[in-house]
Amino acid sequence: MMSKDSSKIYDPAILLPQWDGQVHKLPIRVYYEDTDAGGIVYHSVYVNYAERGRTEILRAIGYNQSRLVEEEDILFAVRSMTVDFRRPAVLDDLLTVETRVKDIKGASFVMDQRVMREEELLVGLEVKIASISTEKRPIRTPKHILNAMQGL
Repeated sequence: MMSKDSSKIYDPAILLPQWDGQVHKLPIRVYYEDTDAGGIVYHSVYVNYAERGRTEILRAIGYNQSRLVEEEDILFAVRSMTVDFRRPAVLDDLLTVETRVKDIKGASFVMDQRVMREEELLVGLEVKIASISTEKRPIRTPKHILNAMQGL
């Protein structure tokens, strides 16, 4: 017996990220490993989804975090995070993590993130990121990175 969703033709294109120069959209499918015993996405998993979104927006503007460590001696660390849980996601949901840069300072920046199910906001996050050296000391974010982010 086929479920309603399995009768549709599988389209891997629905899992491709989208980028319009302002908002990065990362599709994420909810897997069994993401859920609790009740089939609801466990609260800490949303933080992982958001991390993926922040990593991918950096890639979209031309920066790979491992290369930044090797070539620029810079790491990005979460300084603070506010999470607003509004609705639960469940097994097999197709979610979108929307990420945009909200504010930029010399040694930090703030990202606004939303975990969406179609047009429904499930979780909102505001994440302050600090720039630190590989010695774990605060440093100014390199100008070329700030300039790339300011265009967002």
